[in-house]
Amino acid sequence: MTAPARRSCATPLESTTFVVDGLRCAGCISKLEHGLAAVPGIAAARVNFTTRRVRVDHLDEMGEADIVASIASLGFSAHVFAGEEQDASKGESRTLVLAMAVAGFAAMNVMLLSVSIWSGADGATRTLFHWLSALIALPAVAYSGRPFFGSAWAALCKGRTNMDVPISVGVLLTLVMSLYETAIGGPHAYFDSVVMLLFFLLCGRFLDSVMRTRAEDGVSALLGRMPIDATVLTSNGTATRRPIDEIAPGMRLLVTVGERIAADGIVLEGTSEIDRSLVTGESLPECASPGSAVLAGTINLLAPLTIKVTKAGGDTAIADIARLMESAGRAKSHYVRIADRASRLYAPAVHSLAALTFAGWLVAGAGAHQAAIAAIAVLIITCPCALGLAVPIAQVVVAGALMRRGVLVKDGSALERLAQTDTVLLDKTGTITLGRPAVAGALPDAPGERAALLALARASRHPIARAIEQALAGVEAAGATDLREMPGLGLAAVVGGVEARLGRPDWVGARDPNGGTCFRLGNNPVRQLTIRDEPRPDAAQAIRRLNREHFACEMLSGDAAPVVSALADELRIAGSARMTPDSKLAIVRELEASGRQVLMVGDGLNDGPALKAAAVSMAPAAATDVGRLAADLLFLGDGLMAVPIAIAAARRTMHVIRQNFALAVGYNLLAVPLAIAGWVTPLVAALAMSGSSLLVVANALRLRSAAR
Repeated sequence: MTAPARRSCATPLESTTFVVDGLRCAGCISKLEHGLAAVPGIAAARVNFTTRRVRVDHLDEMGEADIVASIASLGFSAHVFAGEEQDASKGESRTLVLAMAVAGFAAMNVMLLSVSIWSGADGATRTLFHWLSALIALPAVAYSGRPFFGSAWAALCKGRTNMDVPISVGVLLTLVMSLYETAIGGPHAYFDSVVMLLFFLLCGRFLDSVMRTRAEDGVSALLGRMPIDATVLTSNGTATRRPIDEIAPGMRLLVTVGERIAADGIVLEGTSEIDRSLVTGESLPECASPGSAVLAGTINLLAPLTIKVTKAGGDTAIADIARLMESAGRAKSHYVRIADRASRLYAPAVHSLAALTFAGWLVAGAGAHQAAIAAIAVLIITCPCALGLAVPIAQVVVAGALMRRGVLVKDGSALERLAQTDTVLLDKTGTITLGRPAVAGALPDAPGERAALLALARASRHPIARAIEQALAGVEAAGATDLREMPGLGLAAVVGGVEARLGRPDWVGARDPNGGTCFRLGNNPVRQLTIRDEPRPDAAQAIRRLNREHFACEMLSGDAAPVVSALADELRIAGSARMTPDSKLAIVRELEASGRQVLMVGDGLNDGPALKAAAVSMAPAAATDVGRLAADLLFLGDGLMAVPIAIAAARRTMHVIRQNFALAVGYNLLAVPLAIAGWVTPLVAALAMSGSSLLVVANALRLRSAAR
């Protein structure tokens, strides 16, 4: 089978997701994606580095076992991803904590034993302390070194290298040399160097793992919002509950008040209002009557509805959005982190340098023992501890600083992407605004009208009724009888012997039917009520700061054009109305295709695909589960200033990370020639390596005040 035929657009393909162990750097991503794409029967492979998963598009006849074998041939172990399983990175974090604890405990004890040797212990005493150190170091290295040894061995078995190969070689050679020195009664043993080296390396890897485990997949949370069953009406009129996977087009469903709709459909009977916030992000419900289209995942608010199913299961609009989110998220996974870019040439360079040092000393006439000491010193002094700490320590420090300002960083690499953004797209409802309808204008002045209005508002759980009730706090409600809630129209009751109505202008009796919500008591004049979703208190200030710092800003909303236009004029921001999930996604993709780096800020399901597709994304903590899980950062409270604050902190973080890399590289440029020349012992090399790591940590601690 030729490759073009395999990848023909007419060829049916299946997609399977696998969890892959051993993904360490950008080179691993490239090797896996390109290697799988070259396998007959596989059309494409896309790696998500954060979740350690790869999605493979393959021919129907190619089995999962064949793909696992193909992944294994590239040097990685894998298994099919089951949606309910825990992310492998969480188990990795626990393993690293235990390994780090063992290495730290061993380092402290070996260092205590080494004090006597450094103080001048000689002869049998020195040898005894060396053997005691060996008894502590050997099991500690065997246990704590597993994350590095396993990864290095898997890479070497497949004829490749990674960052763990020089680490493992340096640790094992130092350990062997120390045992040899102890056995012959030599003056030098470097057990303290070995365990201290492992401890610092594990610190860096753990910090990196912590940032990765904060990245979560919002697709499963989205589908989790669907009901597990629904009430199906049979042809003879009886009702029965059926699992959602048995729902099919053509069936009739009975949707009770407060129930989430299980499938897309058309209303056959009943009039009600539908909470569509999960899909559109808008807080105000929409009227549904016979002939109206309703979507799966939305909530029936006021009265029972009978609907005819048009789409069910994987064909519903909510399932389409889930697929869009998954597809968009894979594009973001192609971002290569700065530490991974720096590590591509590290392993071969260090190996070559150590080998040349060993050969050079032999050519110069030194013995194998002296040449090995010099080569080991080079391996230790170039161990990527400072390099490994440069990024995660900065990310953890700034994540703490941002948390104190109400911003949660879920993914450390998001800070790198956030620092590069030049365009900010903001959802309206729940993001620029608070997502809570409130009374913006004046309420009736007459005490009798205010009391009657409160009596009506308290009779409903409609968002507008709740807003009116909140605005009338402190007012005593009038006595009301014959309370009625008319779906799609409003509320009516008898107050003081006359009828009171609250709802649609034409139903209440207003001459201008284009108003929003009206109230009337008896024959009194109709009162127009202004209900508005208020912007966040600092929304204008945040947008001004973004504009001042030369960001292109735009508001995207599923709301009507007049509402969006009015808010856009007030905040001096461009605005687009009636945006659907795929139109928001299209704008993000169009901007990024033109070279822009987009920050998407949104809160709802309708923002999910755009949040996933953007270079980086933020959501308020009060967002839907889907919005929170799809976003890279969350901000707490009601302030929108978290957006420019987070961007500024990210840019300062990248400045410090570059300084850290400069410190790590400068240290190597200074120390490596000394190690090659034989002027540095493995012990001094370990101390110098630890010193460079502490310098990087101290520099990163300056970020504690970055969130301003």
